[in-house]
Amino acid sequence: MKRRCAIAISSDHPAFAGHFPGRPIVPGVVLLDEAARAIAAAMALEPATLWRVDRVKFLLPALPGDLLTLEWEPTAAGQFSFAIECAGKPVAKGTLHHAPP
Repeated sequence: MKRRCAIAISSDHPAFAGHFPGRPIVPGVVLLDEAARAIAAAMALEPATLWRVDRVKFLLPALPGDLLTLEWEPTAAGQFSFAIECAGKPVAKGTLHHAPP
């Protein structure tokens, strides 16, 4: 069953200072971190454990203050297939694997 939630990355996030000055975009690692945190919270998974990125594709840049939508679902292999959109346009998609200690 697919689940959805909103992801909001504040326009004053410290990653924007160096990514990229004059035309900031949300770094891919921030998108992945927010996706993993949201999935862990929704699925009651240990938040401090490691996640493995099995595959990811970044399709469009996300900008400071964009309201993003995360959609995910567990796979039969124990992974989480996810997609991040902004205003209905794909930003990133891939598969994350929760790796407990």
